[in-house]
Amino acid sequence: MKRGADMEDVLLHLRNLGFTELEAKCLHVLAVSGTQTGYEIAKQLGVSRSNVYSALQKLAEKGALLTSHGEPTHYQSVPIEEIGERIEAELQASIRYVKAHMPKQEAHRSEYFSLEGDTKVVERIRTELRKAKEEVLCDLWSEETELLKQDLRYGQENGLNLLVSTKGEVELPAGVHQFTHGREEVWQERSGRKFTLLLDRKLAIIGTRGGGEPTLAMLTEHPAMVEQLLNSFFQHLVIYELKRDMGSKLEDKYGKNFKKMIQKYTEVKELDAKPLEEKRKKKK
Repeated sequence: MKRGADMEDVLLHLRNLGFTELEAKCLHVLAVSGTQTGYEIAKQLGVSRSNVYSALQKLAEKGALLTSHGEPTHYQSVPIEEIGERIEAELQASIRYVKAHMPKQEAHRSEYFSLEGDTKVVERIRTELRKAKEEVLCDLWSEETELLKQDLRYGQENGLNLLVSTKGEVELPAGVHQFTHGREEVWQERSGRKFTLLLDRKLAIIGTRGGGEPTLAMLTEHPAMVEQLLNSFFQHLVIYELKRDMGSKLEDKYGKNFKKMIQKYTEVKELDAKPLEEKRKKKK
């Protein structure tokens, strides 16, 4: 068995299985050196014999060690495969019991819950996608669509109504309603790739990924956010259909991406700005 960093990883996972740090170290020593006395184990670990004997006794009670009769007592580790099978069986039995007897309450997530970290965010999205029962509305970049493709396929195979708006080309399973938009790389370079999902018109998930920033997401069942995402998605859907049917005419009249229309209401006219500047100068 490799030592160094690999040993630390083994000890970490043994602790994850419910062994104390000293119990894990005793098991590791026995796995490396074979049959040992308590004195020999304590000497190798640099730990007091009383603490080692206590740990060895607990390991024996857990069925992880074999002990010899006579003096001095020798200890031998049970094969790790046997330990793993026993722990797995006990864990599965506990899970079944808790599922059957734990009080169940339908939680309404009306608060706004935040997630940070790529693994945590992606796994939560995958879990929620697989819990959806009727409909999933997604607005995703091609990178996130590719990442969630198997989960979307799972939903499609289970009869969900899937509507996916993607920025960039990506192939999705047949039966998924896909709406592909062009993409501008400057968007993700500036502030990451934004994504939204609306599940069963009940759970809203909004977040960003990429762009050199940590992956972040917010999820909620608050009716206001759910309604906002629903309206926004179908407004984008209407615009998509209009562009597809009347693309050149719309661009001629309103500019690319309706820029002329937006500027009409958002840009300050130069004539309106001059009087304000003159008033500031007079006050000085």
